[in-house]
Amino acid sequence: MKKIIFTIALVSFALVSFTNLEAQQEIATGEAVAVFAAGDVDLTTSVLNWKGFKPSGSHEGTVGLKSGNMEVLDGVLQSGSFVVDLTSMKNTDIKSEKYGQKLIDHLSSSDFFDVEKFPTASFVITTVTVQEKGLLVVGDLTIKGVTKSVSFPASLTETANEITFTSEVFTVNRADFNVRYGSKSFFSNLKNKFINDLMEFHFVVNAAK
Repeated sequence: MKKIIFTIALVSFALVSFTNLEAQQEIATGEAVAVFAAGDVDLTTSVLNWKGFKPSGSHEGTVGLKSGNMEVLDGVLQSGSFVVDLTSMKNTDIKSEKYGQKLIDHLSSSDFFDVEKFPTASFVITTVTVQEKGLLVVGDLTIKGVTKSVSFPASLTETANEITFTSEVFTVNRADFNVRYGSKSFFSNLKNKFINDLMEFHFVVNAAK
């Protein structure tokens, strides 16, 4: 009888120990829900800033997001996907509302981003590397149905309720996405009437946990 009781106790101890080991392994591998944060993007406060250049100057503005989400594990950005609402494009440097809207209408036309046919662009994170001074983010950017890999330095900050994903200024070659107007990549007789292929971007994306 004592031998049976001892055997039962030994089996019970083994089961408890194995269960505890599984729990420890779950925490060690980062699968515990307590260290995981995920959130949908706050569309009212998130913004993508753009700037284009030509020999006589530059123009800049903003564009909003249509949707997006981010996932963070132990304070490190794991993944994210974002849909840019090109119909929300705005100019911020031209004082005249009329001429500012004229610029946006041209950028929205088939000369540039053909917004009627392609109302959104998208960016999907493929890798994130933690560096000494922040993050190096690589992802697939899709504009006008063309997808190219782009990379940029960025940072991630967290509060109890919010995640903020901020990029440094980075450049995108519009010619890679078949945005042709005034581009030396497509036209050789532009002289000083060209528009630079490289555009500058930077963004701030906020998401609730």
